[in-house]
Amino acid sequence: MAWWILKTEPSTYSFDNLLAEKTARWDGITNPVALRNIRAMRKGDEVAIYHTGDEKAVVGLATVASEPYPDPNDASGKLVVVDLKAGKKVARPLTLAAIRAEPEFAESPLVRQPRLSVVPASAAQWKVIASRTAVP
Repeated sequence: MAWWILKTEPSTYSFDNLLAEKTARWDGITNPVALRNIRAMRKGDEVAIYHTGDEKAVVGLATVASEPYPDPNDASGKLVVVDLKAGKKVARPLTLAAIRAEPEFAESPLVRQPRLSVVPASAAQWKVIASRTAVP
């Protein structure tokens, strides 16, 4: 199993949208590095949903519900997507400032490549996310 951080602008698609839909296709990814990360995802991997924009925080948890597959809306055949299954909203959002303060994230693409929308997380980073967000 692997862990991932998926970034989204809440005004476009928020974690609350995912909660309401229960499952959703995670699409709209065009960055080559982010697409490589999507291709590495496997069904059952755990995901932290991170809101960008004004919020800048991990706000919810989800699970990868499918293997990667071609984006059905992409005529070029270059884009891939996965389906996500909503987990729970976190009890306390984990802000970017708090993440930057954790030594486990010093080399993370989350803080080093802020425009990257799909970021792998190590076991140590996931432990920080889980311990700091304490899902109710």
